[in-house]
Amino acid sequence: MTTKLTIATYSAAIISIATLTTAFTPNKSTASHPIKTTTAHKHYKAQNFKVDNQGSKLTWQAKKATGDHNGEVKISNGQFTSENNVLKSGTFDIDLNTITDADLIDQASNDKLVSTLKSETFFSTDKFPKANFAIVSATKTSGNQYDIKGKLTIKGITNDVSFPATLAISGKKLNATAKITVDRTKYDIKFRSKNFFENLGDKVIYDDFDLNVNLVANAQ
Repeated sequence: MTTKLTIATYSAAIISIATLTTAFTPNKSTASHPIKTTTAHKHYKAQNFKVDNQGSKLTWQAKKATGDHNGEVKISNGQFTSENNVLKSGTFDIDLNTITDADLIDQASNDKLVSTLKSETFFSTDKFPKANFAIVSATKTSGNQYDIKGKLTIKGITNDVSFPATLAISGKKLNATAKITVDRTKYDIKFRSKNFFENLGDKVIYDDFDLNVNLVANAQ
């Protein structure tokens, strides 16, 4: 009797262990196909653009007590970088030897003004033939609108500038427009500035001048 009971108890124990082992053993389909966890990686598409010198246009306007002067100056080269069609960086050079006056008073007066602008009184183009702008940060605010911060170098002197800009990228074409207001006295251009000379009367030339930028660039 005791022997039969012991054998029955032993068998019951074996069956219980087998049942528990089966319950906690993953089935073959789960074991052979474990659940995988993946981390999503956003794909960033970077593009480089080269400025189209011929298609781009840069005009300038300077004001004085008795009126204003305006003209053009050419961009010699430049490049921009975008990521997923959002501007990330960029730089361009301005060839100051190409500056022109569009006042059309008469050719002699225009030539005299251009000569003065190229002289040491203003841009000293013999020593500093190029100006340069380089983006430090480009913050997209809405749609095609950006807040741009950068470094503008004229006559070897670099200052911070900031301005709003409109920039659109469509396929392989980039178009950007902006108005950059520049304080010329920060670049050692002080001729007839009321902040440095007294009793100028109507000969005053205002310190700020504007650069109206219209850039076209092509993807490389």
